Amino acid sequence: MKKFLLTGFIFLLPIILTSYFVDLLISKNLKKSNSYAQKEYSTWNAIVDGKLNSEILIYGSSRAWTHFDTKIIEDSLKQRTYNLGIDGSAFKLQNLRHVLALKNNTKPKLIIYSVDAWTIQEGNLYNSDQFLPYMLWDKNFFNYTSKYEGFNYFDYKIPLIRYYGKFEAIKTAIQMIISPNNNIVERIKGYQGQTKPWNNDFENAKNSITKFVIKSDKHIVELFDNYLKECKEQNIEVILVYSPIFIEGQEFLQNQKQVINTFEILAKNNDFLFMNFSKDEICFDKKYFYNSTHLNKTGAELFTKKLCNQMKNISTKEQFGAITPSVQNRLYDILYKK
Repeated sequence: MKKFLLTGFIFLLPIILTSYFVDLLISKNLKKSNSYAQKEYSTWNAIVDGKLNSEILIYGSSRAWTHFDTKIIEDSLKQRTYNLGIDGSAFKLQNLRHVLALKNNTKPKLIIYSVDAWTIQEGNLYNSDQFLPYMLWDKNFFNYTSKYEGFNYFDYKIPLIRYYGKFEAIKTAIQMIISPNNNIVERIKGYQGQTKPWNNDFENAKNSITKFVIKSDKHIVELFDNYLKECKEQNIEVILVYSPIFIEGQEFLQNQKQVINTFEILAKNNDFLFMNFSKDEICFDKKYFYNSTHLNKTGAELFTKKLCNQMKNISTKEQFGAITPSVQNRLYDILYKK
């Protein structure tokens, strides 16, 4: 029996080693791509490799990575900034980035959290190929992504299994080996302004349903509240920001008022600031949007400037809404005490 097991081990060892090194080769080159998997690899690399090097981090979904211009924030607030917005995500996957950011990087002073109705939903494993180069034998990626439909247990544990049928991913990795210079960086410190024209997403939605309701998930709301409490304990300031949505899109979302109220309560209970731009003048002009929920580049730049100006006004004791003195004092320390 021992001889049989030994023979089997000797036979399998070259296969295992070969599989591991091929897996390593694919993953190493795949994550170099600045275009595949919705351009998410450059941000994941900065998080995992400990290269965020920022006092301010932006969290959220696609409305984070397309709305918050990192260069404008850095120029205005004089703080290094990185945008960790992850396309198509809700809180749980956004929190994976938070966990890894704290694990591998210096702690930020401030998190600007882009929130909306989709933040407090269960969500799904959208754009699952973004996880391919990082998930093998990684506990955090397993804990945060394995509960969703998309990967099975063996994808996380056995080399190459998760690449089965992923022809485009493998092709992209090979392209990175053959022509690594043909790889334009499109997301700058996580942000990418969108120059797209207005599309038909909103009109198509209105043709299929008259009103849209997104019910918050009680469990996710509790998790988000716990997250805010943890940030408070770690002396990380958080600002919740409801960035502009085109007014017709807001009217289409039947329960937006309840959603905003949820974030107002969460912020108040944790003594954090909630900044609501749902009634800002930007929301009433279609020229600033490429669909009902996403700003185009012009809109994002205008919004980011407004956000920074209001943050500076708050931190210098100019009143903006119901703001506690402790919030004003903490923001002042972040923006003006080096």
